[in-house]
Amino acid sequence: MTTALPMLRAIKDADEVERLAAAGAAADACFEAIARVRFEGRRESEIGAELATLLREHGHSQVDFTVVGSGPNGANPHHELSQRTIQAGDMVVLDFGGIKDGYGSDTTRTVHVGDPTDEEHEVFEIVRRAQQAGFDAVRPGVACQEIDRAARRVITDAGYGECFIHRTGHGIGLTTHEPPYIVEGETRPLLPGMCFSIEPGIYLPGRFGVRIEDIVTVTEDGARRLNNTSHELRIVS
Repeated sequence: MTTALPMLRAIKDADEVERLAAAGAAADACFEAIARVRFEGRRESEIGAELATLLREHGHSQVDFTVVGSGPNGANPHHELSQRTIQAGDMVVLDFGGIKDGYGSDTTRTVHVGDPTDEEHEVFEIVRRAQQAGFDAVRPGVACQEIDRAARRVITDAGYGECFIHRTGHGIGLTTHEPPYIVEGETRPLLPGMCFSIEPGIYLPGRFGVRIEDIVTVTEDGARRLNNTSHELRIVS
C-alpha cells in the first residue's frame, strides 16, 4: 500500500525520534494550557485560535491544524473549525499539531464541558481501552494492520464497530502525515524507529464523538509514547 521511496523516511534515527518527542512534549504542554481555559459560551474558532497561538508559543514554526469538534460536530472525524458556540454538556474533540524544529506533532484529546453522562463516560472508556490495546500490540515484526485490528477489536466487541470510521493511524516525521499507515490491508512489518499515531475513535452522528491520539515509536522490544498527557476524561468549564 505504500511505495518503497516514501518508506525510506519511515524509520527514524535516535536524533529524529528525540525531535519528534520534543514536538510531542510541546503539543502536550499546549493541551494542558487549553484545558484550563473556559470553553462554555465560546466558539470553536476561538478555541482553535488559542491552540494555534499556544503551538507557536511552544516552539512550532508551522501550525498544520487545530480541530475543535464540539457536541455533534465531534461526530465528524474530519470536522474543521466552525462558529458553533460550545455549550455545557458538550464533548469536545481537540486535534492539533504542526512542525517544531523540522518535525511534526499531532495529538488528540477529548474533553467534556461539565459532568458527562453515564453513556458519554462509557464511550470514552471504550476508546481509551482501544487506544491502549493498539499501543500494547506494537512491537517489531508485527504487521501495521495488526495495530488497527487490536484497537478496532475493542470498539467492535463493545458494539460500536460501525462508529469507528477511519484508519487507526498514520506515520509522522518531516510532515504530519506520511507512511507507515496503520490500517487494514497494510501488511508491512513494524521496525524499530518507525513513528506513527494510534488514534481510535467512536462517532455517534448528530450527538458526539470521542478520539484519543498519541504518537508512538517502535522500540527494540515494544513501543514508547511520544505524547504523555493523561488519558482520563478531562472536565473543562
